[in-house]
Amino acid sequence: MEILLAALTATVMGKALWMWLVFFAVVVVLLALDLGLFHRKSKEIGIKESLLLSAFYVTVGLLFSLYVWWAQGQENAMLYLTGFVVEKSLSMDNIFVIAMIFSYFAIPRLYQHRVLFYGILGVLILRGVMIGLGAAIVHQFEWVLYIFAAFLIFTGIKMLFASDEEPDIAENPVLRFMKKHFRTTDQLHGEHFIVRQTDPDSGKIVTYVTPLLVALCMIEIADVIFAVDSVPAIFAITTDPYIVYTSNVFAILGLRALFFALSAMLARFAYLKYALSAVLVFIGSKIFIADFLGLEKFPPSISLGVTLGLLAMGFAYSIWKTRDIVKEETSR
Repeated sequence: MEILLAALTATVMGKALWMWLVFFAVVVVLLALDLGLFHRKSKEIGIKESLLLSAFYVTVGLLFSLYVWWAQGQENAMLYLTGFVVEKSLSMDNIFVIAMIFSYFAIPRLYQHRVLFYGILGVLILRGVMIGLGAAIVHQFEWVLYIFAAFLIFTGIKMLFASDEEPDIAENPVLRFMKKHFRTTDQLHGEHFIVRQTDPDSGKIVTYVTPLLVALCMIEIADVIFAVDSVPAIFAITTDPYIVYTSNVFAILGLRALFFALSAMLARFAYLKYALSAVLVFIGSKIFIADFLGLEKFPPSISLGVTLGLLAMGFAYSIWKTRDIVKEETSR
């Protein structure tokens, strides 16, 4: 018993092992419910079900902040919530790219959840690796935080003036690589990622990659690219690996559910990028503001309040500016 208690209280990346086990237990239960109960069979997910699932995941993420408050105190709970909100907001751009990928391959909503589910599993691993490396680098070289902060300010300003031109999926390097190095089919084969069929040149039965697997690979790479923004953003909020990873994971877990609701009305959030750019500039500026004011760290409560305020204004402005879209749709 003493050996077990010693193991559970052993420190792993700055936190007791039992805290990590509680977190991973919650994640495993959520994934098991998703795959084993909610979506045992492939089916088309409607907007109503999507909103309910999204609300469920957001509620779980918020409840976890209460656990963080109990285990680590109010300040860490505020940092967790700020990271959760920022990651959730930055995932809006990710949803836009995922929608374009699904549209390019003409993947029906019936099979989209399967792609997103396995995509999330890959994301959890990739984010863990990136956050682990980031934590190790920051621990050894604390000045890297200033580089992260400057990068976020640059990214926020760049987002503010970026054009709204859609990327050309056909010219995506991941797609071209897979077309060149793998046998790919142009048609879907149900929910299968790979299929065995006859090669027209050799007449042999060989393995082919379906559009579902190509789309999955493109979504995974897209998330790595988006993580280049989101991981520095969360490290600019806190360097605690536990807070960084848990807030990222709980925000990402609800991304699938949120996708099915928001992909149908992305046009309503056309002006949200201005709020997101302001959030990135603000988060990047915090470390410089704290140094200028002689503060050890920027107050977490103010950080959370400003982030929520900027995003609320962005959402409200987007809904107001695109109100004519609703009028046009209801008049048809």
